[in-house]
Amino acid sequence: MSDPTRIPGVEGAIVRKGDAGYEDVRSSQLWNGYQPRRHPDVIVRAASVRDVPAAIAMARAEGLRVAVRTGGHSWCGAPLRDGGMLLDLSALRRCAVDPARATATVEPGMLSAGLSRTLAGAGLAFPTGHCPTVALGGYLLSGGLGWNSGEWGPACASIRAIEAVTADGEVVRCDERENADLFWAARGAGPGFFAVVTAFRLALRPRPAAIATTSYVCHLGEVESLADWATDTAEELPPNVEVAFTLLTDAGSGEVVVSLSGTAFAGSHDEAARALAPLAGAPLSAPPLRRAVAEPTSMEALYARAAEVWPERHRYAADTLWSYADRGTLLSRLGDALSRAPSAKSLVLAPLAPASRNRELWRDMAFSALGDTEVAPYAVWDDPSRDEVNVRWLRETMASVAPLGTGHYIAEADLSADDSRARRSYTAADWARLGALRARYDPDGLFHSFP
Repeated sequence: MSDPTRIPGVEGAIVRKGDAGYEDVRSSQLWNGYQPRRHPDVIVRAASVRDVPAAIAMARAEGLRVAVRTGGHSWCGAPLRDGGMLLDLSALRRCAVDPARATATVEPGMLSAGLSRTLAGAGLAFPTGHCPTVALGGYLLSGGLGWNSGEWGPACASIRAIEAVTADGEVVRCDERENADLFWAARGAGPGFFAVVTAFRLALRPRPAAIATTSYVCHLGEVESLADWATDTAEELPPNVEVAFTLLTDAGSGEVVVSLSGTAFAGSHDEAARALAPLAGAPLSAPPLRRAVAEPTSMEALYARAAEVWPERHRYAADTLWSYADRGTLLSRLGDALSRAPSAKSLVLAPLAPASRNRELWRDMAFSALGDTEVAPYAVWDDPSRDEVNVRWLRETMASVAPLGTGHYIAEADLSADDSRARRSYTAADWARLGALRARYDPDGLFHSFP
């Protein structure tokens, strides 16, 4: 009798709904402790890229729609769908670096911190995700607004080629000349991509020899004047300075505060300090709670801090908004909303110019920056009985700033909130092109589209 947990040609584990251990495997597919109640019929945990065409063949034979998971950070749980197959690529983490050509070929399960460490040994770098456990596959497909994106652009701009398995099981190579339409879609389509990427060929950069930060933590009453000043000052900063606001509850005082940070990636500490100099004199009406000027740091320290801010197995709900609105007005509204948050762990991030002012770095790809500011409120809590009230806070917060918005960042948008979220993450032309390409490459709808 055949074993229903095996598929000819698949080396990895197969878990079907109803099997012992299914729920443990299903819940492990997301990093987030707050998960949608959706249950795939079968989960295929690929052991190598060879498993992917066999899994696609099985899905076609059994009439299963396919969703793909590479690491599980998706806030809205996009990999988890009701019915069909969940193809788990998280074990595919091979990375081959070519220092002479400053390129790397990376499998989709490789984590951001792991890639950063691997490249460090060769004196190279890549705009990896801000959180150490973000897997490259979903991150790159969604655009990838990572470290030093002001200078290097969104991470997907540094993809030079991909290898993918299409809905008919064909293994294809895609770049700007070969299968160029599929390559265009892979750089930004996110969870709506209609193929399975098994490898990315990435262009690398020289590793910055020094990283430094200038930062302020101030009372929330400073938010509008600080935002107006930072907006003007940002015009004086070189692109290798990453500037971001964070609204959060101060652990010491318990009050909601505003933090402004500038992080410079440079060839020396002196160079980093010069780049940060315009940020040294914020005009504040009261002394800041904390201040640091050109403080040396490292990628390891940045990732350690991110791991503290985003602890695993907490419960998260998130959404994003692109905007061209006055930043002071935008952050003031969000600060007021955060003051009413049911969890003191919740926060709001607002990077300035997160996708680089250099439009040449992100041309001819599905990803687009739909504003000059991106804000991202996060509801963060740890008590399952508080799910409803925290999700409601997030959606009420987004509603308060929705009139100021121009769209969403597909990587972190709350796609389950309403049907317009995915469409509003693209220009009208790009949304139409994605639909036409889906009809061409996946006419039978093998792959799940956006949640």
